[in-house]
Amino acid sequence: MQLAMTGLFRARWSSMIQDEWTRSVLRVRPDLTAEQLSRTRQLMDSHVLDALVTGFEPLIDALELPDPNDRHVLAAAIRCGANAIVTYNLKDFPDDALGAYGIEAIHPDSFIVSQLDLAPSAVLTAVKQTRARLKNPPRSSLFSLRTWEPLRLNATKMRSKL
Repeated sequence: MQLAMTGLFRARWSSMIQDEWTRSVLRVRPDLTAEQLSRTRQLMDSHVLDALVTGFEPLIDALELPDPNDRHVLAAAIRCGANAIVTYNLKDFPDDALGAYGIEAIHPDSFIVSQLDLAPSAVLTAVKQTRARLKNPPRSSLFSLRTWEPLRLNATKMRSKL
């Protein structure tokens, strides 16, 4: 989220996307509560200006994707004029389905590496600011790199000294 606040790109999401990631996190993190994630959602919406996309719902039914449950993501991207969908789920956002809308699906690792190429100082500052907020216990650079491993950000890890 810190990277989204740099102004290097416009992060956009819908309430349906927020609902989806919230459910996913609650499935794998039983130590967290819906109330905690609701607070996170509110902070995301308040700190990333104009991130919340609305009015995309009428587009959903006309769209075709391998997983019909992902159509809301493409509809939101079309509605806000996005040129990319950043997702680990590349197989469900094929180029032939997105190309007609001038949108491409990008893996988060590729996206972050491209941001590093464009503005290395801004990206590294954002990562350092994020790490500085993690105070209990404080996090080292090595810890940060290790926590990125499950996120499959291998190219980012190799390219940076985070």
